[in-house]
Amino acid sequence: MEKVSVFGAGSWGTAIAFVLSDNGHNCMLWTRKPDQCREINEQHTNEMYLPKIELPTNLHAVTDVREAVTHSDVLIIAVPTKGIREICGQLNRLINEPKLIVHVSKGIEPDSLKRISEMIEDEIDPEKRKAIVALSGPSHAEEVVLRHPTTITAASLDAEAAIKVQDLFMNNYFRVYTHDDLIGVEIGGALKNVIALAAGISDGLSYGDNAKAALITRGLAEITRLGMKMGANPLTFSGLTGLGDLIVTCTSIHSRNYKAGNLLGQGKTLDDVISGMGMVIEGIRTTKAAHQLAVRHGVSMPLTEALYTVLFEGETPKQAVDQLMGRTKKQEIEDIFYK
Repeated sequence: MEKVSVFGAGSWGTAIAFVLSDNGHNCMLWTRKPDQCREINEQHTNEMYLPKIELPTNLHAVTDVREAVTHSDVLIIAVPTKGIREICGQLNRLINEPKLIVHVSKGIEPDSLKRISEMIEDEIDPEKRKAIVALSGPSHAEEVVLRHPTTITAASLDAEAAIKVQDLFMNNYFRVYTHDDLIGVEIGGALKNVIALAAGISDGLSYGDNAKAALITRGLAEITRLGMKMGANPLTFSGLTGLGDLIVTCTSIHSRNYKAGNLLGQGKTLDDVISGMGMVIEGIRTTKAAHQLAVRHGVSMPLTEALYTVLFEGETPKQAVDQLMGRTKKQEIEDIFYK
């Protein structure tokens, strides 16, 4: 049995804590909301994020960050990308001895263009962290808490840390592989949300399966091109955190990014979509960062650029699709790897 603390009691943070508690670990789940904390501890539910799911009785929620930090040597960050720096700043002030830092978030910070592990490095002093591990892959919380088979990846520059996380989570419904390509795993996890927005728009426009298959395939090409420029292994993008995560996020009814894109394709405004979702749509923020990364690295990312014009420049989805289909002709494989 290990002591583990999870910071963030949204759907994925709760699902992560669910698995750890299922495995018999002493898991503490931090939330900033007192009502949610009481619900988890007294009713063993988290109805706002995972309705009709009974949580393990050995899962304990707290609202005190200090209590969660001192509880464990393994700290798992499960907040949206925009909250990473805030929570890491709090952790840094409270950590007294080195901790293993794991993150399960997927995004890139606009403007700084830093991956989540780089944001963690900025905010938590080196002497206060043993290692940083990214836990990522095709994994909807709604299915994990039903104990449906799920397979993901623990990526780190520290092989022993990745194995430690693998051991924490492995069970008969939750399989974890290890990986050393931290850049590729984080880029794949972040950018799949961009392509999922585009796939949702395509379905919202009723363009059908041909269009969505093309979006997923060409989206993977864009992710691979950018990832390689940033130092990732191209083979990573054919794995769980690349193609696997892309498929599930572009096709599942559980995907917030797909749902948001679908509403945009049906003609809803971005403001209406954001206000109606009730949860963070990471792909919107990541689209801005991906656009900035494409410019910085001189990488052709036409799908990302088209989505950027829809989200931030007032282009209609139909206009963006027309411009994509009217691009000059290219060779497919050469375009994937070199253009």
